[in-house]
Amino acid sequence: MTTKPNIEEREAQPYVAIRRRVTMQTISEAADRIPELFVWLGTHGIVPAGAPFLKYNVIDMDGELEIEAGVPVPAPVEGDKEVLAGTLPAGRYATLTHTGHPDGLLGLTTELLDWAKTRELNWDVTNNRWACRLEVYQTDPTQEPDPVRWETELVFKLADRP
Repeated sequence: MTTKPNIEEREAQPYVAIRRRVTMQTISEAADRIPELFVWLGTHGIVPAGAPFLKYNVIDMDGELEIEAGVPVPAPVEGDKEVLAGTLPAGRYATLTHTGHPDGLLGLTTELLDWAKTRELNWDVTNNRWACRLEVYQTDPTQEPDPVRWETELVFKLADRP
């Protein structure tokens, strides 16, 4: 890993999302819903409070993944129909920024998981369900068409200290 992860405290963050069950081959189906969230936010007069993300709730590499395509919002809101409202939990997070093609995220995620294990840091996971595991898309592909220049932040919640 070329960049050392940061450990930081984060406040709770309200968000809106569209949840999907996908496979490793169909993850893009979840990411493709992000533009719908921006339309929903515009219709409700809400300005996003940050970059869009994919939130991985349940990960079964050989089966289904439960993923939310989300956007942070400045204050809690009510969801409707397809759009759900939630809150990313407060707490300690390990974060790592990747600049490059999104295909590199899987290898970087593996490195981040190994990094935490060697430091005896535990992730906030209960019954195979992550409290918060995000890929935050800092680069807008409509503004930067070259995926080698895209910046993505991995943000994983650490377990609370005993």
